[in-house]
Amino acid sequence: MRRRVVTVAVAGVMAVTVSACSDRVSSDEPLDGFSAEQIFQRGEYVLETNARPDAAMRYFREIERLYPYTDWARRAIVMQAYTLHRDRQYEEARTVAQRFLDQYPGDPDAAWASYIVALTYYDQIEDVGRDQGLTFQALRHLRYVIEEYPNTEYARSAVLKFDLAFDRLAAKEMEIGRYYLARGNYAASVNRFRAVVEEYQTTTHTPEALHRLVEAYLALGLRDEAQTAAAILGHNFQSSPFYQDSYDLLTRAGLTDSASGESWLREVYRRTIRGDWI
Repeated sequence: MRRRVVTVAVAGVMAVTVSACSDRVSSDEPLDGFSAEQIFQRGEYVLETNARPDAAMRYFREIERLYPYTDWARRAIVMQAYTLHRDRQYEEARTVAQRFLDQYPGDPDAAWASYIVALTYYDQIEDVGRDQGLTFQALRHLRYVIEEYPNTEYARSAVLKFDLAFDRLAAKEMEIGRYYLARGNYAASVNRFRAVVEEYQTTTHTPEALHRLVEAYLALGLRDEAQTAAAILGHNFQSSPFYQDSYDLLTRAGLTDSASGESWLREVYRRTIRGDWI
């Protein structure tokens, strides 16, 4: 995330400016006598040097109060959102960032504010074993950043986080599918593994999902489906250990890894051969 803070490149220059400002602005005295720029610089300095990010909030809020409707006030709002996010006050950060977007939708910092909103969900994503509602929210807002601000640094970062969050959803489907498979509820497990193959095929979980489909379909006596799942696995992930496991299962059952029948998997196989799947 872009930080409007003291960077290494300008540390020498800013150190003098901020030091002078900090000598004159204590943490509790009134700020009415200082310019918006001085207060803003002090807020940046405190944000980067204080162990508690919320210590900087006073300065950014005071700019809004003392210098409303100025460029410094506008910048102070998004800095409040950034500070709250760093302090892990996610709901509050989201509220402030959204307020900035509502007031300044066309501002150059709108991309940053939108990214902060996405991060407030992304950084709260729970373990795979828990409800993934926040993951869906993170994906929605990350996609917004990617689509609305494609040429920004935030879009590039959002793409990486989107892939990780997307993979997490696939992992959740796999976890539930394995649970059903282990308990002999094969039809229910097929539904979960099918979701991974059809909806999350670009994730790292696809090879295992195909192998688990081979297992489930063999247990159900659906030989054509089992062979077709293995054929897709062999075509796309032949080096995966899951392919060897599927191949061994089919061999023991007297079957081969060839596409057979006309199930939903056969269409996936056709797309695979055409090269427009995965």
